[in-house]
Amino acid sequence: MTDVIESHGVRYHQYADDTQLHLAMRADNTNNTASGLSVLDACTDDVKLWFMQNGLQLNPDKSEAIIMGTANQLRAASSLLSVKVAGIDLPVAEDINVLGVVLDQSLTFDKHISAVGQSCNYHAQAIHHIRHLLTTELTQTFACSLILSRIDYCNSVLHGAPSSTILKLQQIQNNATRIVHQVPRRSHVHSLLKELHWLPVEQRIS
Repeated sequence: MTDVIESHGVRYHQYADDTQLHLAMRADNTNNTASGLSVLDACTDDVKLWFMQNGLQLNPDKSEAIIMGTANQLRAASSLLSVKVAGIDLPVAEDINVLGVVLDQSLTFDKHISAVGQSCNYHAQAIHHIRHLLTTELTQTFACSLILSRIDYCNSVLHGAPSSTILKLQQIQNNATRIVHQVPRRSHVHSLLKELHWLPVEQRIS
């Protein structure tokens, strides 16, 4: 299948049973955009044919399409509401989930941080609820496996993200630190992080 994709000059990523196709276009050039979309259409038609010839089923209606770019580029491409993939018109999504990472059109990762925060806060509340039944060591183990693992997952995509974005994750880690140490919500955590040998979020990303 990679030979089919490469024959159209389209970039790709593959993992498990998922395939991502990437195409660079100029949003301010209508002809370039139309040409790029026609290449994508032809490529996905050939991929679908390859699937059929090899006894496989391609479900294009389960695919997702997203346009990424700067604010100016997205405004220029605002009239593009759908992308044809293997004969199916897919609506352009505002964000997509790729291996647990939410990618938005401007790559701000705000929605990804929100999703991580929601999951971490759920587990933090659960641990806090039974904290009086747990030892400090066991609580730390729960915090690492249920909260820090989510903060760390694919965190390299956040390298260079604004400090306001990193701060949201740091607040989650601070909350987990206070739960482990059983201290009030407004307690300073710098020394507590050192006791747990937990690097702050920005250093974890680096």
